[in-house]
Amino acid sequence: MTSSIKHSIVLVILIATLSSCNQNPSLQTYFVDNQERTNFISMDVPLTMLNIDKNTLSSDQQEAYNSVEKLNVLAYKSDSLSTDDFEAELAKVTTILKDQKYNELMRGGNPEDGKFTIKYVGEDDDIDEFIVLGSSNTMGFAVVRILGNDMDPNKLMMLSSVLQKGDFKDAKIEEVMNFFK
Repeated sequence: MTSSIKHSIVLVILIATLSSCNQNPSLQTYFVDNQERTNFISMDVPLTMLNIDKNTLSSDQQEAYNSVEKLNVLAYKSDSLSTDDFEAELAKVTTILKDQKYNELMRGGNPEDGKFTIKYVGEDDDIDEFIVLGSSNTMGFAVVRILGNDMDPNKLMMLSSVLQKGDFKDAKIEEVMNFFK
């Protein structure tokens, strides 16, 4: 009798465990699965690697800077021989980003020059992750995960003007730029 109860309990725990596992692909698993593959480049970039002079930041920019922990970058370089692969990989990323947990913030661009989408995870006033997907049929695509705590999109936009003036010569992010050349 106790043996059947034990088996029943184990069966219930097993069913609960298996049914609670999310079988949908995640952006994190996509990064891990593709970081070593041909045509991909992957890197983690701490914000300190961007060589920003924090003394020149306003208080809002400083707050935005402090809310960001790191950037995860995964880029796929397209070439004329692998257009099917490019389209398949881009479709995988777009499918992942269609999940309801990703809220769209902005999109833009055009088919000739390239497109971009910015999404986020969290509440409007308490964002834990921004995702930027940029793609170009001639160059490839890049997915950037901006990870942090309590990030504010408005303050991050103010920080973006500082990033445009940043010195990336020694930063790892230049590797991604050179990857697309």
